[in-house]
Amino acid sequence: MGIPSADWLVRPIGPVDEAEVSAVLAERFGVTGTVHDLGSQQDRNYRVRTETGDYVLKIANPASDPAALRAQCAAVERLSDAMSGLRLPRAHAGVDGEVVQRLSAGGVDLVCRLLDYVPGEPIMDSRYLAPPVVARLGELAGRVVAGLADFAGVEQERPLLWDLRNALTVVETLAPHLPDQERAARVLRASRAAHTLLEPFVDRLPVQVIHGDVTDNNVVCEPAPDGRRMPVGVIDFGDLGLGWTVAELAVTCASVLHHHGAGPASVLPAVHAFHTVRPLANEEVDALWPLVVLRTSVMVVSGQYDSLLDPGNSYASVALDREWAMFEAAVSVPAEVMTAHLRHALGRPSAQLLPVAEHTLLPGLPDDVASLDLSVSSEELHTGRWLAPDAETALARAALTAGHKAVRTRHGEFRLTRTTVDDSVPAATCALGVELHLAGPAEIRAPWAGTVTRHGDTGVTLHTGGLDLLLDGVDAEVQPGPVVSGQQLGTVATREGVRVLDVQLFRPCATGGRPSRFAPPELAAGWLGVCPDPTRLFLAPDAPDAPSSAPDGVPFSAHDAQQAVTEEKLLERREHSFATVQEHYFETPPQIERGWRHHLVDTRGRGYLDMLNNVTILGHGHPGLGEAVHRQWQRLNTNSRFHYASVVELSERLTGLLPAELDTVFLVNSGSEAVDLALRLAWAATGRQDVVAVEEAYHGWTYASDAVSTSIADNPNALASRPPWVHTVAAPNSYRGRHRGPQSRRYAPEAAARIRELAVQGRPLAAFVCEPYYGNAGGMALPDGYLRQVYEATRDVGGLCVADEVQVGYGRLGSHFWGFEQQGVVPDIVTVAKAMGNGHPLGAVITRREIADAYRTQGYFFSSAGGSPVSSVVGLTVLDALRDEDLQTNAREIGAHLKDRLLELAERHALIGAVHGSGLYLGVEFVRDRESLEPATEETAAICDRLRELGVIVQPTSDRQCVLKIKPPLCLTRRSADVFADALDDVLTHGW
Repeated sequence: MGIPSADWLVRPIGPVDEAEVSAVLAERFGVTGTVHDLGSQQDRNYRVRTETGDYVLKIANPASDPAALRAQCAAVERLSDAMSGLRLPRAHAGVDGEVVQRLSAGGVDLVCRLLDYVPGEPIMDSRYLAPPVVARLGELAGRVVAGLADFAGVEQERPLLWDLRNALTVVETLAPHLPDQERAARVLRASRAAHTLLEPFVDRLPVQVIHGDVTDNNVVCEPAPDGRRMPVGVIDFGDLGLGWTVAELAVTCASVLHHHGAGPASVLPAVHAFHTVRPLANEEVDALWPLVVLRTSVMVVSGQYDSLLDPGNSYASVALDREWAMFEAAVSVPAEVMTAHLRHALGRPSAQLLPVAEHTLLPGLPDDVASLDLSVSSEELHTGRWLAPDAETALARAALTAGHKAVRTRHGEFRLTRTTVDDSVPAATCALGVELHLAGPAEIRAPWAGTVTRHGDTGVTLHTGGLDLLLDGVDAEVQPGPVVSGQQLGTVATREGVRVLDVQLFRPCATGGRPSRFAPPELAAGWLGVCPDPTRLFLAPDAPDAPSSAPDGVPFSAHDAQQAVTEEKLLERREHSFATVQEHYFETPPQIERGWRHHLVDTRGRGYLDMLNNVTILGHGHPGLGEAVHRQWQRLNTNSRFHYASVVELSERLTGLLPAELDTVFLVNSGSEAVDLALRLAWAATGRQDVVAVEEAYHGWTYASDAVSTSIADNPNALASRPPWVHTVAAPNSYRGRHRGPQSRRYAPEAAARIRELAVQGRPLAAFVCEPYYGNAGGMALPDGYLRQVYEATRDVGGLCVADEVQVGYGRLGSHFWGFEQQGVVPDIVTVAKAMGNGHPLGAVITRREIADAYRTQGYFFSSAGGSPVSSVVGLTVLDALRDEDLQTNAREIGAHLKDRLLELAERHALIGAVHGSGLYLGVEFVRDRESLEPATEETAAICDRLRELGVIVQPTSDRQCVLKIKPPLCLTRRSADVFADALDDVLTHGW
């Protein structure tokens, strides 16, 4: 590759006077219009606006070969024929019929072309790129190389700067000129290491004509319905030439890396999409990440060099920071790790056999080595024990105290003990080695011959033919240098009173260095590819839970296999066995298997802030509740026809929280059952059936509760399919309803008039049912006095008033325990569920005695599990915790703080139309326009997806699905509230 730098070092041309540009347009192309300089790294590009359309005049650098420019035009024509629907910059011939025209500017002979202006916007900033956008970039790169696969219109006589076959030469030539020689040295080291990894494949990589720059800057986009900019066209064929086919993908991947929140794993959607269009060969997969490193290295050195040559070129200078960001992201993970990760992602893991251990690492180790379960499903890590800094050590010590002589951890396990909470970046949870905790002294011997080096006070590394055995916790007796198989290396050292040995295998990388002991979930497969399981070095193959060998010879543990099967197959199994109408959150949902307080944890140890779960009002994994259920279940669980204390105590506690006249309790299993029963009580007590419900409301899925559910988000046919005995009144939405702001006071008299009108028509009500705080709309307060006027009208016609407190009751509003208290009314029937059981199926209907007694005209009421001893104990324990932990006060104080934070965000982000709610029942409503209030439905779904990536679980609500429903457990802390607000600010600032 020893090419002379003069062949490809191109000095940028200076600006061309706009008058000269206009003259060229008129003389050479017969076009008149206004021109605007678009900027370029080495050429000059001008947008030309005319009465008949827009064009781009590209004035090429003097170093450009006119034949190459014609080839670019021909390539565009080829792609236009092959890729219908893709926007491309087709060339227009001049008045003489040639697409390439000559001109002279400032005494320099130049050439130019007039191209179609491709409508759309490039991705010129570093905002977040969502996986679908990244995938589209990869798809476009794949379609371009597929379309150019047999294109032979390029005669490439001179080497090109951006041809990655020349990358190392470019870097070595330009790096000495950079002003920051520390950075230059880093780029040189990384480039040489990448080139070393690439060398075995250079003669086997397919070569063809490629675009060479299908990047964020060289695509044009249209906004998708969710507001994301989706690429729809490719521009700037200036780097067209011969090159490795896979280099097209490498260039695309590199361009992703400077975007907000991006890391090496962010390129996977592009790789998958490219591979779907144009399958990658094994050698191309192995070459891809070294090429990404080389591409970013070339960008750094060429960008710096262009800035030196042309200090006034703002186009080149503003790119320097993002080019360095790409480089740093590319080298943040060893290329060997990314190659292993890419192979795993494409279903092509490499078989990596371990050398045969001629001697056991710890010959004195007993057979009964206990295995610690530190996974998300561990039975030893309940009640938040996993958050303790010494959790792992404490469990190991307990096992040793119980009589085990040795305890080990598991390779490849995603450890709950490494999970962090309130963190936008996933913690490194995947164990790349194992730890041994020993009760007594133990010798350490070399399992095979090699060379020993020392690191730290108690670290020993045994180097053997491309594999390193890293040992930490060694009282070393061996000197650095060669050792034979079976030679003693030392003994296990004591750490905080216990003998602990860390064991890790590692295939050294070209860039050197030692691996971390843990990997983040998104890169775990790659790191495990270079850090094999060392367990068989000290554990007999027939030992319990010992790793076996997969068919390809790759060592793996039973734990790893089960993890892989669970993650890949569980969703598929759900779709086959669980009715799909029972939908799940998110298109690709995390597998959640642990909860603690207001946090959730998936099987890979990723912690999430739960801002959604109004069911678990106390928080997840509440220790008092778990213990109470365990005690009661051991003692008795039956149905409520038996006589026992807890059902009485729960009924008394509930009535004690309500106005005195609400003195009788029914216990059921859910909110749907509670609302259904409430309506049946009203029918029995009044002898009528007609019910008035509020539009846009949800009350349940049983026949009666579904009939009065009017939300089209839950049932698109809700309004058209309701039975004739259900009547509706307008949703009292003071933000976007028919009456807004101060005019919302009109909702109540209109609803009251409708109720009286029905009575006049011979349809007097049995009941009016309504959430006393408008929950389904996103936590919106009813207009002042609304329920007072509507309840009065209902009672005037002999009907009963039902307050559905299933979502908003139990202190969630902060200011009031019950939602109806906020309206200053007393209902006839109250329904409650969800929070009442903290996730246990439990609901209640509380009413007056005479209403309850009226049900006997329908027979008797019975619910097998409603009010069971266990359910009653659950209800009592929840009420105790709400009182003892003062959670209503917490809801009021933390909710007020969070609402203030959200209101401040609304001042800075136009997408936020309103912030609704009280306490910890809040809603953030997104609109595309604050005047028209057009709902930002698709944006809201995309925002929820991005928030999940940042470790926050939240979902849309309302009939328009444009409101974030914020209903976390009431134990939410101020810190966690700030984490949520900061994450939302991040998304609204940097994109979704």
